[in-house]
Amino acid sequence: MTTYNEKQLQLIETAERLFSKKGFDGTSVRDIAEEAGINVAMISYYFGSKEKLMEAIFEVKIGRVQMRVEELLKDSTMSPIQKVYTLIEEHIERVLSSQQFYRIMICEQVSNSNPSITEKVKKLKLRNIELIGELIKEGQKRGDFKKKIDVLLMQNTMIGTVWQVIISKEHYRDFYNAGALSDEEYETLLKKKLSVHIKLLFKAILTNEA
Repeated sequence: MTTYNEKQLQLIETAERLFSKKGFDGTSVRDIAEEAGINVAMISYYFGSKEKLMEAIFEVKIGRVQMRVEELLKDSTMSPIQKVYTLIEEHIERVLSSQQFYRIMICEQVSNSNPSITEKVKKLKLRNIELIGELIKEGQKRGDFKKKIDVLLMQNTMIGTVWQVIISKEHYRDFYNAGALSDEEYETLLKKKLSVHIKLLFKAILTNEA
C-alpha cells in the first residue's frame, strides 16, 4: 500500500467529498484545488491526473481493510469465527460512516467509464478476498468451518445486504416503525439488525452449527 503524506491525504479527502456530490465527470481538478485551498499544479505534482487521484481514494480506503484483515490473521487470541464477526461489525460501521465513498465506488463500478480505475478497484478487492480466504482456511484447518466455502459470494452477500439497507433506509424506518427515533438512534438500530442478520448468515455458510 502506498504511503501518502498529510497534504496528499487532504487532497484525497477533498476529492472524495466532491466526487460524491458532483460525480467524477462533474468535478474538475480546479474544483478540487479550490476546495483544498491549493494551486491546481499541486494535484498534477502529487497524483498526475484526476484519474490517479480517484485511484488513490480507493487505495487508501480498501487498503485499510487489507491492513485490518492482516492484523486479524496474526491475532492468536481470537477464534476464526470471532474474526469473521469482527470483520462484519467493522464493515457495517465503515459503510455507515463513509457512505459518500461507497456511493463513488458503486457509481464507478456500474458506469465502468474509467477502465483504469475499475481495474485498480478490482485488484484491490481481489487482494482483500484472498486475505479473507486465508482467514477462512484458518478456520477450516481447525475444523471450525466447512471445507467448501465460496468466499467471494459470501463477501458479496454482506456487501450487497448492507448497501441495500443503506440506500433504502427510509423505507426500513417505516417498516420497523422507527419514525419516532432520532437519526442516531435509528442508525444504531440498523447496525444491530444488520450485525445479527449477517452473522447468522455467515454462521450458516461457514459452520455446521446453523
